[in-house]
Amino acid sequence: MSVRVSVVVPFFNAEPMLAHCLAALAGQSFAKGDYEVIAVDDGSTDDGAAVAARCGVRLVQQENRGAAAARNAGIRVATGRWVAFTDADCIPSRAWLARLVAAAEQADPDAVGAAGATIGFQSETPAARYVDLAGGLDAERHLAHARFPFAPSANVMYRRDALERVGGFDERYGAYDACDLHTRLRRSAGGAFPFEPSAVVLHRHRTTWSGYWRQQRGYGRGLAQFYLRHREEVPWSAWREARGWAALLPVAASALVFRRGDQGLVRRGKLVKDLAQRLGFATCYFSSRERRRWREPR
Repeated sequence: MSVRVSVVVPFFNAEPMLAHCLAALAGQSFAKGDYEVIAVDDGSTDDGAAVAARCGVRLVQQENRGAAAARNAGIRVATGRWVAFTDADCIPSRAWLARLVAAAEQADPDAVGAAGATIGFQSETPAARYVDLAGGLDAERHLAHARFPFAPSANVMYRRDALERVGGFDERYGAYDACDLHTRLRRSAGGAFPFEPSAVVLHRHRTTWSGYWRQQRGYGRGLAQFYLRHREEVPWSAWREARGWAALLPVAASALVFRRGDQGLVRRGKLVKDLAQRLGFATCYFSSRERRRWREPR
């Protein structure tokens, strides 16, 4: 029996969480022979590979090269018509894969893929609750972007032939590789790309502000890399960067004024996010080394 869907899970030092993710994938309502799970070990130094081996999934191992490279390694060995992606810190709901595939196949015979809803799991700390309140992983909102719609790679699926046609993920990215991939796929393959809210994945958000800060600074670097890659469409300058820093002033003032309840949490979280992303963006975009990297052909 041929496989309809290949599920790719990249991981790096994710031993405590990986077993939960792979167990959830093993328990999918999708017919067992219709999908395969490919776990890609991106050079872990813990026992994550042993966890994957015990779970009986297809294990691919490589030196540490980043999540984009790990996803590409999964694409290369995938056999399904569709390639779905989730992450080691995620727990897909039982109907996730079935709902995702149904959404794509019912939308259009030439659909390029589909995305589902990602919601927080055990978001008990202020940092994690902020992500839920702000909708940081809201694929429906991201897909509504006028110029560069995309879906986070924690809950997304694409046609394998379309992925192969564009060369998969650009491995130069530290983050924002999902947005770049979606942009290239839309322009190359076209086709419908529905959002299916019932295809749910639970995500473990960063639990501390320091962890969230590091993540968002990385996102800022990824956005800068996206701007460098697509510089003809999104030109940037020192003047625009100065305006970006100036825009932080009212965000900081708002965080000082609203200090209690969910409203205060959202204002404080936005300040952390915006400042971290601004720092990450500026240090990357104006780096001569990064500019050289993005002048070179992929």
